[in-house]
Amino acid sequence: MAMPVLAKEPLIPLHGGYRKLKSFTVAQLVYDVTVRFCDRYIEKRSRTHDQMVQAARSGVQNIAEGSQASGTSKKTELKLTNVARASLEELRLDYEDCLRQRGLALWAPNHPALVRFKARRCKTLEEVRVWVEEERRAEHRQTRTDTDKHRQTMKPSVKDRERLCASVPRSEEFVANAALSLLNLCCYFLDRQLAAQAAAFEREGGFTERLYRVRRERRGD
Repeated sequence: MAMPVLAKEPLIPLHGGYRKLKSFTVAQLVYDVTVRFCDRYIEKRSRTHDQMVQAARSGVQNIAEGSQASGTSKKTELKLTNVARASLEELRLDYEDCLRQRGLALWAPNHPALVRFKARRCKTLEEVRVWVEEERRAEHRQTRTDTDKHRQTMKPSVKDRERLCASVPRSEEFVANAALSLLNLCCYFLDRQLAAQAAAFEREGGFTERLYRVRRERRGD
């Protein structure tokens, strides 16, 4: 009976494939949302505008570059994935700063609008935009309902009407909180990715160890 032929370990393993990574697809959406957010709500000549866009871009690019480099350097893969994670953490702080400095709310994870956003699992910038429009329309409808109820009991003053109108969150509040939700998800994926990469490096070593194993296998040692 013939013995089965064992598959030989390739010198350069399968690598790349970053477009299938969840971290990459979410980071891409974060980048698209950030470019639109900065163009609409951040002064284009400000340093903050450039820093936020570059941090979002760094997240995407370093995930891709790390995945591509993994074929010959697990160490480089780990390093670049960590750079992506750090860039997105910086971006998260920038969004939080924007909300705080403008007197806008940082939503809790169980905020009703945020729960609805997460349930949608938006894949594109257009889907995020549609969600913002629908949420703002719903808020305006609720405001009109509250105003009508107020009128039934007493005539609302100018201040009352202004207060009710101001209760509708501004568009940038919706977008910033949506971006933060996406960033939280992306950072979660990257933390898992880093842990898996570290475990693989400890278990299998890097390219040097692989080269040694393949050479031994070729010699029949």
